[in-house]
Amino acid sequence: MNNTDLEKSKVIDESRQGEALILGENSNNSGKKLYIESYGCAMNFSDSEVVASILAKDGFQTTTNFEDADVILLNTCSIRENAEVRVRKRLHDFKKQKKSQPELVVGILGCMAERLKQNLLDEEKLVDIVAGPDSYRDLPNLIEEVGTGQKAVNVLLSREETYADISPVRLDKGGVSAFVSITRGCDNMCSFCVVPFTRGRERSRDPQTIIEECKNLFEAGYREVTLLGQNVDSYRFNMTSKGEIKEENLPTTNFAQLMAMVAEVNPLLRVRFSTSHPKDLTDDFLEVMAKYQNICPYIHLPVQSGSTEVLHKMNRGYTREWYLERIAAIKKFIPDATISTDIIAGFCGETEEQHNETKSLMEEVKFDFAYMYTYSERPKTLAERKYEDDIPEATKSRRLTEIIDIQRQNSLLSNQKQLGQIQEVLVEGISKKSELEMAGRNPYNSKVVFPKGNAKPGDYVMVKILTCTSATLIGEIISQV
Repeated sequence: MNNTDLEKSKVIDESRQGEALILGENSNNSGKKLYIESYGCAMNFSDSEVVASILAKDGFQTTTNFEDADVILLNTCSIRENAEVRVRKRLHDFKKQKKSQPELVVGILGCMAERLKQNLLDEEKLVDIVAGPDSYRDLPNLIEEVGTGQKAVNVLLSREETYADISPVRLDKGGVSAFVSITRGCDNMCSFCVVPFTRGRERSRDPQTIIEECKNLFEAGYREVTLLGQNVDSYRFNMTSKGEIKEENLPTTNFAQLMAMVAEVNPLLRVRFSTSHPKDLTDDFLEVMAKYQNICPYIHLPVQSGSTEVLHKMNRGYTREWYLERIAAIKKFIPDATISTDIIAGFCGETEEQHNETKSLMEEVKFDFAYMYTYSERPKTLAERKYEDDIPEATKSRRLTEIIDIQRQNSLLSNQKQLGQIQEVLVEGISKKSELEMAGRNPYNSKVVFPKGNAKPGDYVMVKILTCTSATLIGEIISQV
């Protein structure tokens, strides 16, 4: 995807962690400094906080200035080729810095590290450390190994690692919203996706550690948590995918039960979740979601394509009809829910008719937000082995533009429906465009901008929506909660 397409694909939710994120400073004063950049999904941002916690215990203070760092780590994404290109460019920047700072240690973490392994060490000589998503506990040893003049690698995948016992270092001082990982890995094996190969098999975290983390976050002033997983709906603690109990002496917990437990931490703690999978979204969960006012009425439900034939080639495990039935179920249990989705334009062999099926599904569902991309073939995936990436780039780009045009109109209509409403908004911080305005989100995950008044991050305020764009609601504070 080119840069224009990337910008177009942000229709329309600027909360997604799609660009590099630089973690802030913590209070460790040992003298060793760590700089971390995160690329890709929210899971990577969450993992970087785990990494910061592990290395804080080893005496590292995090810094926002890479020139001050003794160790630089890039937490990477392999979902699309464009993400890897950005990371490689950044690694070349740090390689130049090592010429004047030879003791600097540069490492690559996450999915790109898992996928490329030795290539980054030996052929390109861009990094000193390569650490996969399940090897972060080993980072102190890997850093020490580099100190002896060796290159250090640990990309072993685990069937057990969840980092459940590690309390992530929250590096966004005065934070309002936090990510809480509930599962790792994925068993779905979608034909276009590299995640099962870079993050391993799916495993669920002990629910009690999740609840404890959410309680600690609320006590620390956070007012929103987002439960994260490649497929949160398939969260099953002490259960197999068939519902069989693994250990008789342990309780079992499914995703619906976990959501209820988190919602009950405190009614002032907003609860979100990402990402859901259409084949696993149950009515039991929707009932729980409807029951608790602090579970935000927003579901991200990736469809990828509106064509059953393409969905079959993608190995998504559902049909167009199944997806639409799940949309109907959401509207039945939570009539005011907002729904976002992911769409891939130009998958292998996609015909014009199949592309039009995606457009017609978008017109029928009228998604409130969407993330849209052209197909990017990833090495080692089933699609790369089985199908030809045969759609010309010009055709992919044209189809993406058509999809984006539909979604931009749908997003605008969605926001226009909220004009005149008075909504509860959780204040996140100062608006990017003006220091005189604050920005936050309503329960439906819409960005809301308003004159700051006396509001501060973490406050709940009642805002009357006066106008909008396809991306943002604009209003004024009526009262503070």
